[in-house]
Amino acid sequence: MNSFFSGIRREIHRMCSRKMYIFGMVIVPIFTVVFFLDLLSPGLPEHVPTAVVDLDHSTMSRSVTRSLRALQLLDICKDAESYDQALDQVRAGETFGFFVIPANFEKDALGGNTPTLEYYTNMTYFVPGTLSFKGFKTVAVATAGGVVQQTLVSMGVDPQNVASIIQPVVIDQFPLNNPWMNYSYYLTPSFSMATLALMIMLMTVFSITMEIKDGTSPSWLATNGGSMLQAIVTKLLPQTVVFMAVSLFMLWLMFGFSAFPMNGSLFWLIVATFLLVTASQGFAVFVCSVVPNPRLSFSLCALFGILSFSFTGFSFPVQSMYGGLAVFSWLAPIRYWFLIYINEGLDGVGLYYSRFYFVALILFPFVACVLLKRLRKACLNPVYVP
Repeated sequence: MNSFFSGIRREIHRMCSRKMYIFGMVIVPIFTVVFFLDLLSPGLPEHVPTAVVDLDHSTMSRSVTRSLRALQLLDICKDAESYDQALDQVRAGETFGFFVIPANFEKDALGGNTPTLEYYTNMTYFVPGTLSFKGFKTVAVATAGGVVQQTLVSMGVDPQNVASIIQPVVIDQFPLNNPWMNYSYYLTPSFSMATLALMIMLMTVFSITMEIKDGTSPSWLATNGGSMLQAIVTKLLPQTVVFMAVSLFMLWLMFGFSAFPMNGSLFWLIVATFLLVTASQGFAVFVCSVVPNPRLSFSLCALFGILSFSFTGFSFPVQSMYGGLAVFSWLAPIRYWFLIYINEGLDGVGLYYSRFYFVALILFPFVACVLLKRLRKACLNPVYVP
């Protein structure tokens, strides 16, 4: 027990002597969650800058323009005189798309011809491009329906029957578990906790490999009675306490201060967050055991942590990935936390459906113990390779 507490005191002293620990363990994770909460505070991006090219200047074309201006998704900030001018505005980054009303639009529409409404969106920027496409399409479909309705009435069709002809099937949409269509409810917890997991891995690698680089690893082991397992526990326990306190504050910011929906149990999400901390540390210890070199260990954890933003299912479903890439998603601890959050926070389906994800998080620290002998050998004979 004396060696255990000596190891704890030694690590606390090392943590307090370097500002890197405060920056990586506290400032970066909290900054990330505050950044996403502020960035996505509207829930859904709105008022995408767009333009209108009205080549008709008729009563009907002005009605279409008013419909575009009334949409919450769009901000008609430019009125271009031609297609080329509108295209130049898109290329200059002033707008993300434009809607073209052709010449003689009203005349052709009322005369029974087939006028064409065109809209162009810049899909280089996926989110604003998609939102502007959605807004343009909504107005185009509504305008087409209005023209058909006016044509049918002029042909003598009973106005009472026009609606059933234009839209014979009424569609009701029910967005499950996130009816607000709020991006922040999905993205903020995912990316904030992924950043936390990344920083846990990097700080764990930093604290272990710096012992080897500085040549202090033999005294580190001697302080802990020569036990590699105890040395790892005493080194990571103070960090674990700090990371758990930071993660609790992050959860409070999301589910307390910002009132994110919690359809399941917040308690189990807190447990999953604590397990994410220990699982990420276990993953980093395993990497250090395989490659007991600061540069290579940092590179592996940084690469895997950054890629986990993509291949763990945040932005693209794992089921649709190529098999070789989908395998990596199950190696990242954040993947299991993400699935638990979906089940508990958004779906509210209960603990039973997340039981295997909890087991996976619990296993990560035990996997880290497999190669501790290799790490101990590297610590007893520290050799730093730049």
